[in-house]
Amino acid sequence: MRKTGKQTWVYENPIYINATGTAVGPKEADGPLGETFDITHKDLHCEENNWELAERRLMTESIDSCLQKVNLSYEDVDLFLAGDLLNQNVTANFVARHNQIPFLCMFGACSTSMETLATGAALVDAGFANRVIASASSHNATAERQFRNPTEYGGQKPDTATATITGAGAALVSKEKGIVRLTSATIGRVMDYGIKNANDMGSAMAPAAADTIQRHLEDLNVSPSEYDLILTGDLSGVGSPILKQLLKDEGYDISTNHNDCGLMVYRPDQNVFAGGSGCGCSAIVTYGHILNELKSGNLKKVFMVATGALLSPTMIQQKESIPTIAHGVVLEHIGEGDDQWSM
Repeated sequence: MRKTGKQTWVYENPIYINATGTAVGPKEADGPLGETFDITHKDLHCEENNWELAERRLMTESIDSCLQKVNLSYEDVDLFLAGDLLNQNVTANFVARHNQIPFLCMFGACSTSMETLATGAALVDAGFANRVIASASSHNATAERQFRNPTEYGGQKPDTATATITGAGAALVSKEKGIVRLTSATIGRVMDYGIKNANDMGSAMAPAAADTIQRHLEDLNVSPSEYDLILTGDLSGVGSPILKQLLKDEGYDISTNHNDCGLMVYRPDQNVFAGGSGCGCSAIVTYGHILNELKSGNLKKVFMVATGALLSPTMIQQKESIPTIAHGVVLEHIGEGDDQWSM
């Protein structure tokens, strides 16, 4: 791996996503991308006794689904990189306790999906691992309980609020030849534009996404048209227009090739306010629909930029503003691979 410019890694060896797995809750299964998910559940409890156990099940199922597609077991994986939204990353930690894969716990809030993927690819590229699982999860009810109010509270929300995704995604990364290759990653900086409203994550995270995208384009000396799609994680209907305007002010027009996972995963009539959010948002859309489109060749090159709000309940109570970050990974269709690839 070599560093290019200020913040971008270029992988020197061919690094591939060999398989992915996704598991989601009922609202995600009922959305426009429902058919792209591997495992779906009919209620938020996912056949478990509480919501935290449900989220743990989602992450485990996404990993198991991923490995089953290429006939591998936990013992065949060298490293497990994962994170979630809960205090002390308890979902990822307890899943790692179960699978016994050597574990690096990671937290970037909702940017965790691309943080784990970029880091996993770097470790494989450098020869520190042959196979890595990158995973991230979130659950609507666990996140609401921790960051705002329990769902039983029934408090009203503003239109700027987002609905935390109930879902988990996992990707298997290695040098084994496949159809979708990871070619570079841009590591974001922490940005803070003074937003203090925990029910307006889109406005808070848009500057971080804009900064990472601009740095990526400058580091690689490319224009937005280099990509069929520049996809953000969960800026929603509020943050996406802000992102486009911020980049336009810097001379970059992404109006024709930008979309947001939080806008893709739900229908407007699903009562999700400004759209979807959470660690699972970018994970399930990228490891489901987007990888399908790359595998088929409908998309040739995607810059996936996952966005994260680095807040905590304590900081919000202390009236702190919300620091945010965005990490991006370039995924490319490289033509016909061998039988290692599976979706």
